[in-house]
Amino acid sequence: MDKIIAKKRFSTKKILMLTGGLLLAGLVAYGYKLSLNKVYKADADKLTISKVQYGDFEDVVLLNASVVPLTSVIVSSSEGGTVAEIFTENGASVVKGTPLLRIANPNALSNYTSSETSIIEQINQLRKVRLDLEQNQRIMAQDMMVIENTLRTASRKYKIDSTLFSNKVITREEFNNSSQDYEYNKGRKNILKQAVKQENQSRAMQLQQIDVSVSRMNESLETIRKNIENMTIKAPVSGRLSSYDPVIGKSYTANEMLGKIDVLQGYKLQAGVDEYYINRVKEGQSANCEFNGKIYHLTVRKVIPEVTAGQFQVELVFEGKSPDELRRGLSLQVKLTLSDNSKSLLLAQGQFFQSTGGSWVFVLKDGKAQKRNVKIGRKNYLYYEVMEGLQKNEEVITSSYDQFNQYDIVEVSR
Repeated sequence: MDKIIAKKRFSTKKILMLTGGLLLAGLVAYGYKLSLNKVYKADADKLTISKVQYGDFEDVVLLNASVVPLTSVIVSSSEGGTVAEIFTENGASVVKGTPLLRIANPNALSNYTSSETSIIEQINQLRKVRLDLEQNQRIMAQDMMVIENTLRTASRKYKIDSTLFSNKVITREEFNNSSQDYEYNKGRKNILKQAVKQENQSRAMQLQQIDVSVSRMNESLETIRKNIENMTIKAPVSGRLSSYDPVIGKSYTANEMLGKIDVLQGYKLQAGVDEYYINRVKEGQSANCEFNGKIYHLTVRKVIPEVTAGQFQVELVFEGKSPDELRRGLSLQVKLTLSDNSKSLLLAQGQFFQSTGGSWVFVLKDGKAQKRNVKIGRKNYLYYEVMEGLQKNEEVITSSYDQFNQYDIVEVSR
C-alpha cells in the first residue's frame, strides 16, 4: 500500500508575518539607498572651489618666530628665602657684579654663623697644636745643646785623665770615673739624637695634616661667607635684565629663576612648529625671513622635541650678522625649507581636510560634486601634494564639508 505524504502548509497568519518582514526589509534597504544618494544643494558663492594644478611643490613651512637674544644667562639664588631689598628694575642695563636684590633667610644665616664660629674654634685649636709642636721642638733643641756641651766637657776630661793615667799621675778609679762619665754622655746624645729624629718626622706629618685641615676649613669658611654674601644677588654677566619681577616679601626656593640677563651680542629666532613636522625638521636645515625689505638667511641650530599644545620648538640663527634693528620680542615670519622643490599635482589647502583627513574629497563636474577617494602627501603653507585620485584641472571643493559631510552628491548652483 502506497504511503501518502502530506505537504506542510503555512497558516495565513504566518504568511502575513513573512510578507510583512520582507516588505519592511525592502523598505529599509530602499531608504538606506535613498539616504546614500541624497543630494545637497549649495550655492557656489558659499563654497571654495579649487582647481588641481601641476607645478613645483615648495616643501616649506611658515613659522611665526620671536626675536630672542643669542645668549641669555639665568639669574638665581643658591639659597632660598624672601625678597628683602630690590636694587634694580626689569629692563635695566647692568654690568657684571651689579647688585640686583637681597634675599633674607634668618635660619640659613643662623646656621652659617654657627658653622663659621665652630670652624674658627677648630682652626684655633689646630694652631695651638702647631704652637705646642714648635715649643716641643725648641725644648728638644735646648736639651741637645746641654747634652752636647756636657759631652764636650766629659770628652776633654777623659782625654786629660787618659794621659795622666798613662803617666801614673792619677789612680785607675779616677780614670774609670772620667771614662764612665764620657761614655754615659755619649750614649745620652745618641739616644736624644734618635728621639729628635723621630720627633721631627712625626712633627712634619702632624704639621702637614694641620695645614691640610686648616686649608679645608678656610675653604669652608670662604664658602660660608660667599653664601652669606650671595644672599645679595648680583649680575653674573653684563647685559640687559629681563623676566625679572621680584616683590618685597616674595619667597623663592633655592636655585629658582629670579630673572634673566640678555647678553647683547646678537639675536636668534625661536618658533613653535606644528607637531605634524616633528620627524621632518632637523638641525642644519635652511630658512629665510624678510626684515625691513631685505631677505636674511638662517639655519636651524636646535630642535627641542618636547611637544606642548601641539607644537615643538626650534631655534634659528642668522647666517652672518643679525640685523642691527632687531629687538627682543619682535615677531618675524620665517620660511623653513624641509627639502628641495619637486614637480607634483597641487591642491590648495582648505578646511575640507578637517572633515576628511585628506582621505576623500568632493570633485565637481557639470555642476555636481561627488565623493572620491584620494591620497594626500606633504603639505606646505599653500598646497597639499596630491599622490593619487585626482587629475590636473579637475575642480575640488576645498572649503568645509561640515554641512554636507553625510551626502554623496552636492549640486552646485552658480
